[in-house]
Amino acid sequence: MVSPFNVKAKLWVEGRRQIFDKITAALKDEKQPLIWVHASSLGEFEQGRPVIESFKATYPNHKIMLTFFSPSGYEIRKNYNKADYIFYLPPDTIYNSKKFIALTKPKIAIFIKYEFWFNYLNTLHKNDIPVFFISAIFRDNHYFFNFYGGWALAQLRKVNYFFVQNKASEVILNKHGITNVAVSGDTRFDRVLSIASLPVSLPAVEAFARSNKVIISGSSWPKDDDLFIELIKTKVENVKYIIAPHEINTDYIEKLIHTFGHRACIYSKLNEQNATDFDIVIVDGIGYLSGLYRYAHIAYIGGGFGKGIHNILEAACFGLPVIFGPNYQKFPEAVELIKKEGAFCITDEKSLLNIVNKLLNDNIYFNATSEICISFVNNNSGATDKIMNTLSEFIL
Repeated sequence: MVSPFNVKAKLWVEGRRQIFDKITAALKDEKQPLIWVHASSLGEFEQGRPVIESFKATYPNHKIMLTFFSPSGYEIRKNYNKADYIFYLPPDTIYNSKKFIALTKPKIAIFIKYEFWFNYLNTLHKNDIPVFFISAIFRDNHYFFNFYGGWALAQLRKVNYFFVQNKASEVILNKHGITNVAVSGDTRFDRVLSIASLPVSLPAVEAFARSNKVIISGSSWPKDDDLFIELIKTKVENVKYIIAPHEINTDYIEKLIHTFGHRACIYSKLNEQNATDFDIVIVDGIGYLSGLYRYAHIAYIGGGFGKGIHNILEAACFGLPVIFGPNYQKFPEAVELIKKEGAFCITDEKSLLNIVNKLLNDNIYFNATSEICISFVNNNSGATDKIMNTLSEFIL
């Protein structure tokens, strides 16, 4: 009903049109065993990516089938070359789950973080196909653990193994009789370290940043941009800015450009020749952010004035102190990094200006904060190896 009026809804519907015919055609000659990995969207895909790529390297005779729930994952990663097959996941009905499993016959199924589709879980269980959750987080207030969640909790017991991000999640599951749990950590740490190690060169950005400190606003929403605009208005000498909105909307990008006038340039038009003409860049595409962080000095991460912050680890792995709004409590990495004083919560324009000024003007403080971020990411890596060691028992 919504699809005629909403681009994402339209893609969601059209992507699933004749989905079983697409799957049948793609797999008709497949003889090799299939590993099924399911991600809700782009963020979950990035969490699962280290495991996918480790599988590909370790088990070259297996094929990877990647499914997405959301268009924002599928449409961006539908050509991802480490997966052999990429589909939208058909809606979670009894009929769809039975048909999907009958067609694909996966050797194992891996769900990333929160993807609890109970008809699929039940069908996998009935077909004796091992099921795993990776980078999962559980809290006491999840509906599984309330008086009305008994049926859902029973479905969780059909999962062969949970790889959880923290000890608290293990304790909660154990308390409810689920003991097939390992605290492996968050695979995103492995992913961001992999990104940081890539030999990336962006000459236009290098020219833009040269001899300046760059403050980047990553995955920002309008409320974040309002605060960031006030920061930019302070016109601090030898400081430049990059704004990467969470949603790329042409009208909104033009509005931001109009706000700054001749000071700003959209990323797609930035080049080595004109880079020094601007002190603000507005990113008008998707997939650039992780590469841009390596040229920055401080990162503001969006989402903290909405449902929750976006990925802070992409910035922290480069030693960028990270700043975000108050809605971060559901993100363990943010909670922990604030305790260690590598991240900072702001609530308004004044608090943003205060922390930015301190980081810009106190080199000893900045360097200590930067080192905290780098150490934090390095010390929490290794989840992928822990997961693969257990999964290998079900592959061989």
